[in-house]
Amino acid sequence: MQLDDLDIVVALEHEIFPDPWSYNAFKEQVEDEKWGGFVALSDNQIIGYACYYIAATESHLTNIAVTDDFRRKSVAKLLLDNIFKVVKEFQCEFLLLEVRPSNKSAISFYEKYDFKLLYQRPRYYHNPIEDALVMVHYFEYEMED
Repeated sequence: MQLDDLDIVVALEHEIFPDPWSYNAFKEQVEDEKWGGFVALSDNQIIGYACYYIAATESHLTNIAVTDDFRRKSVAKLLLDNIFKVVKEFQCEFLLLEVRPSNKSAISFYEKYDFKLLYQRPRYYHNPIEDALVMVHYFEYEMED
């Protein structure tokens, strides 16, 4: 994800989510070295995006979205695989995320990638107000002798 992508990413964010991130939130993702993001393209058009944050040995999947026409076509899988690759390069111990309990398809998707429920965060989301399920995926690394 680059600054040039942000107008389209923000427009998609507003189409997909009831409480979308602002342009400035995505700009921080691109400009701060602790943050990063990927876009998925089809015919040179952005059809999905995913963002992450890394702090020491912790990582956070901050956002992932795919346009309606490209859902269930492995786009989210490819985006998540890229996030996994980056956080493994940083030797992160785990990847956290928040998801609405009402978003059953997203929860099912995350469970396929071995995310487990860690705890519930009350009233995390707005528009409408809803708790967040905090899920975690732990990484295992080979121990060096």
